[in-house]
Amino acid sequence: MTSHDVAQSAAGPPAIRRTNWRRLLVVLPVVVFAGLAIVLAWGLTRNASDIPSALIGKPVPQFSLAPVQGRTLGLSSGDLRGEVSLVNVFASWCLACREEHPVFMRLAAGRKVPLHGLNYKDRPDDAARWLDTMGDPYTRTGADLNGRVAIDWGVYGVPETFVVSANGHIVYKHIGAVTQEALDKTILPLVDRLRAEAKERQP
Repeated sequence: MTSHDVAQSAAGPPAIRRTNWRRLLVVLPVVVFAGLAIVLAWGLTRNASDIPSALIGKPVPQFSLAPVQGRTLGLSSGDLRGEVSLVNVFASWCLACREEHPVFMRLAAGRKVPLHGLNYKDRPDDAARWLDTMGDPYTRTGADLNGRVAIDWGVYGVPETFVVSANGHIVYKHIGAVTQEALDKTILPLVDRLRAEAKERQP
């Protein structure tokens, strides 16, 4: 037996090798597709508003923003200490912000908790016109013209709403439009609990 015959015998007949490659080329796309389908299905079952934030339990980022045009009170990290509050990231160009706006207007009318607005990458005239037309539910607003502060907050979409404790820590993050149900069943009960805990810690 020649050296060529030995090498060919070790590698297997050419027909078998070709068959193995064909099987691999058929099976591999199926495996990849199945994996992608599983990941996609898992993602679709997730509630976007339940996605955790890396900043949960941490102090709010240090920032200071001038008010939205036509408003007198800006927003800074120092304003988020002393009482439980909500911070809503919004923009005039955001369709989902329009969906949740009536919920916030009712919240503001009931004076249940301070709601502050972080205006994200908006033109000053547009933001002012939007609040003048739709109504302004915010205690304070900060104009985040370049989006830098929102990035520090871990925002990657608008709207997002945060619950901030009295000691200035981010406790909860809601992604997407806040519904009345989310407000009544999740956000306001959390506000009440944080207030009770803060009262217990007082001397």
